[in-house]
Formats: sequence, structure tokens, C-alpha cells
Amino acid sequence: MVEVLQSIVALVVTLSILVTFHEFGHYWVARKFNVHVLRFSLGFGRVLYSRRGKVPDHPPPPSGSDVMTRSNEPVEGTEFAISAIPLGGYVKMLDEREGYVPDDMRHLAFNRKPVWQRILIVAAGPIANFLLAIVAYWFLYTVGVTGVVPRLGDIEPGTPAANAGLVSGQEIVAVDGVPTRTWSDVNMQLFERIGDTGVLVLDATSPGSTEPVSYRLPISSWMSSEEEPYPAGELGLALWYPEIPARIGGVMAGEAAEAAGFKVGDEVTRIDGEVVKDWAQLVRTVQEHPGETLSFEVERDGRTVMLTAAPKDVERDGKHVGYLGASRTSVEMPADMQRVVRYPFYSAWIQAMEKTWSVTVFTLESIQKMIVGAISHKNLSGPITIAQVASATAQSGFESFIGFIALLSISLGVLNLLPIPVLDGGHLLYYTIELVTGRPVPERIQVWGLQMGMFLIVSIMLLAFYNDLMRLS
Repeated sequence: MVEVLQSIVALVVTLSILVTFHEFGHYWVARKFNVHVLRFSLGFGRVLYSRRGKVPDHPPPPSGSDVMTRSNEPVEGTEFAISAIPLGGYVKMLDEREGYVPDDMRHLAFNRKPVWQRILIVAAGPIANFLLAIVAYWFLYTVGVTGVVPRLGDIEPGTPAANAGLVSGQEIVAVDGVPTRTWSDVNMQLFERIGDTGVLVLDATSPGSTEPVSYRLPISSWMSSEEEPYPAGELGLALWYPEIPARIGGVMAGEAAEAAGFKVGDEVTRIDGEVVKDWAQLVRTVQEHPGETLSFEVERDGRTVMLTAAPKDVERDGKHVGYLGASRTSVEMPADMQRVVRYPFYSAWIQAMEKTWSVTVFTLESIQKMIVGAISHKNLSGPITIAQVASATAQSGFESFIGFIALLSISLGVLNLLPIPVLDGGHLLYYTIELVTGRPVPERIQVWGLQMGMFLIVSIMLLAFYNDLMRLS
């Protein structure tokens, strides 16, 4: 229950940050162009709390305008509100298409502004998200981002990496020509190739050498059907880790380990009489005996304890494996395996912009691949997954959470720019057509587009929510 509450709080905080920046972009540019903003709301539905801003200093109607009627009510300041459903937000502007506007206020209505101003107002929301990501990455690169050196551990025989000639101890310094300073960089570049056919080129250096050697790994519709792809593992690439003892760091409620009496801190020394050297051997033995009863010899507080457990039979990637329901104790990475990526304040913004651009391109390519079926639609995530990741990154530290905010902000900016009616990108499409043709898109076409857009967005949301539920199950 505590974890659920933490995830909900993390989701609300994360979305509030992203939505505030997005809507403030619309609000700020609208005010600059003298559009009267009626409401700035975080969330949808019933208003839970609101306050009025100061009355804006709008200019009077332009001289020579034909003002037939005047408003009997004084102009009020923008209503800043928090609403009941915290899954978005909106900025409501004065607009003749949405209600009566007195003659002397028409010059303040959104729909009366030149088309180029309307384009900038609509585009300001996604742009604010990209700016937020740049600032977040700028901050991270200035204080330093800690990553793991991409040094390879044991390479399993018969895997693409082994066939290409890669060996344990090498460090991957580039993927497809893009430099990789951390293991995270390696994974990012590999993820970009999911669904592709061709050749992956990995550049690696051997211990004691600084001269990289290129290794070519052929791929064909690579991992296009995987629901939760792990490209490094698919290639046979494993990060080097210090030896991890077979010590229990956590016991899952309701699983075989808890039923058998395992405790945090227990160190497994033997399974069915066979000596257990490390955690990898423990996992391998458990997975090889799904549903079978195993005898565990455990060291607990200086004494030997005998426990009996039958690992649960679970299906993973089409195979039946054993699952004990216990996690390992944490092991700190040696100092020589940690790398801090840091730049001077005055130049870190360049790296921040490059990072924002690369993530933007990756997001667009992923959407394109999902549309054409090059990658599985089951990779689409919804609010449950976002909540879980937000909670996990928040607990991992400020650096991780800021990085997640930047990543999600870019995703929000990209998605809002898609040319789908009801999204900012749909409005931009209509206004661009108006800019080129000199006349607005017919209202009936806009209504039809709105209906289709709503159907598409709701369908995507339901699919994402379904994928979330499947991951939980």
C-alpha cells in the first residue's frame, strides 16, 4: 500500500511539473500577444482551488474599430486553478468560437489574432517542454552525471557478441560511430536500432590499449516482436560486475522464499549439496528447477540453517523457469567502474541541446517504427508505468529524477506536436493550412478531425493502460 501511495504521489508531482511548464508556455506567449486568458488550470474536471491574478493591462480596441456593444462586466484577471483530475491541464483563452465576446473585447480574443500569432501561441507549449529538458540536462551536465564504465563481463558463447569476436574486459567506446562514455550511452544507441535490419558496429578497446577495434554484428528485424526488449542481453553483452555473493537482500511477500523461511542477510552456501559460489550460480540453479523442491544450506548469524523451497514455475520468453522471490544484496561498484560526465557551466548547454535533440529523434523514430510494426505496440506505456518509474527514480536520487523529468518532458513535447486534432500539432496543421491558403480550414472538416482525433487519442490511452495492466499481471 505504501508503494502504491508513493507511486501516485510521484506521478502527480511529475505530471504537475511537466504540465505547468507546458501550459505556461501557452499562457506566456498568449499574454505577449494580448490574448485575454480566462483560466490556467492544472488538471481537468471540477475546480478544487482557485485564485484570481491581477487584472491585465490590455490595450484598448484599436482606433477606428466598429465597437457596437460594450461589456457591462469589468475585465477580470486570469483564474489560476487546481482541478480534480491531475492528468493534464489547460489554458482557456477568450475565443468567440467558445462563447460570447463583447465587441470591445474582440481584439483580445484568440481567434481574432493573426494566424502567425496563433501558431506561436500553440507551439509555445511543446517548446516549453523542450526548454525544460535542455535546462534539466544543462544542470545535470554541470554538476556531473555519474555512469558506469561500459566494460564487458563474461560473453556467453554462441551469442552475436561472441560470434563477432568481443571478449570479456573490453570497453565499448562507440556504437555505430556514436561515442559511448557510459553503459547508459551504449543502451541508448542500441535501443535506436530495435526493429532495424542491417549491421550494428561496435567499437571496443582491450585492457591496456587505447586503439579501438570495430566489430560488426548483423541484425534482421531486430527484436521487433519483443514486448520488453533488452538489446544488450539479446546481443550477449553483459556489463562487468564485481563478484556478487549469494546473499539475500530482499524477500518478496507471498513467494516461495518467504514460505521457506528465508531472511534478509541469509547467505546461501549450498543447494542440494552443491557449493554455491555467487549470486549468478544461485539464480541459474533456481531457474533450472521450476516447481522442484530444493534443499538450501544457509549461513545466518554465524550458524548454518537448512531450508527447503520449491521455486515457482513461471514462463519467460516462452520458457519455463524457476522463481524464488528473493533479491540480492546491493554491491557497490568499484571506483574505477564509475565515470562522471561533467562539462563547464558555460559549455554544458551545448551537450544539453545535443542530448535533447538525440532523445527527440529517438522518440520520433520509435513512434514511426511502432506505426509500421517494426517494434511491438506493447512497448507503449501509460500512467501506471510512468508512476512506477517516477517513484523509482525519485527514490534513486535527485539526479535520476531530474533525468526522468527531462526524458518525459521531451516525450510530452513530441507527442503534442503530432498532427492529430485535439493535440497542439493538430491545431498547428490547421493554422499552417490557413497560412498557406489564406483562409481557415472549413468548420465541418475541423469537427470531423476533432472526432477522429478524440477516437485516436482515447484508443492510444486505452492501449497504454492495457499494457500497464499486463505488465503488472
